[in-house]
Amino acid sequence: MHPLQIVLRLGLALIIGGAIGYEREFKNRPAGFRTHILVCIGATVISMIQEDSVIKTSEIILTNPILESALKADIGRMGAQVISGVGFLGAGTIMHQKGSIKGLTTAASLWVVACLGLAIGMGQYTLSVLSGITVVLVLVGLKQFEPKFLDKIRP
Repeated sequence: MHPLQIVLRLGLALIIGGAIGYEREFKNRPAGFRTHILVCIGATVISMIQEDSVIKTSEIILTNPILESALKADIGRMGAQVISGVGFLGAGTIMHQKGSIKGLTTAASLWVVACLGLAIGMGQYTLSVLSGITVVLVLVGLKQFEPKFLDKIRP
C-alpha cells in the first residue's frame, strides 16, 4: 500500500472518529474524544492489514498456483473480530443505576466508529464520510428531537 494511502486513511479515521468522539466528550459521556479516535484508527489499521494480506496471498497464489489449495485469505475475518471486540469494549460503557441504563448510545457510537474505521481501512471513502456525517447528525440532531417525539407517543 502506498504511504499516501495510509496517511489518507489514518487521517480520515482521526477526523471521523474525532468528530463523533467530540460529541460524546461534549456530553460528558464515559468514552469520549480520544477513545473514539483510537477505536476508529485501530479498526482502520486492522482493515489495512487485512487488505494487504489478501493482496499478498493472491500474489503468492498467482506466482505459485500449486499453493492455491494451501493458502487462504478471508477478507472479513479480522474485521469480524474488531466488531466483536469493540462490542465488549462498548459493554464496559453501559451502566445500570437505580432502574435506568446509561451508556447505550456511547456503546453504539463506539461500535459504529469501529465499523467506520473498517470501511476507511478498506478505502470506502464516500461510504465512510457520508456515514460519519450521518452519525454526527443522529447524535447531535436527534437528541433535541427525541423528547418532543417520544413525549407524544408515551401514555
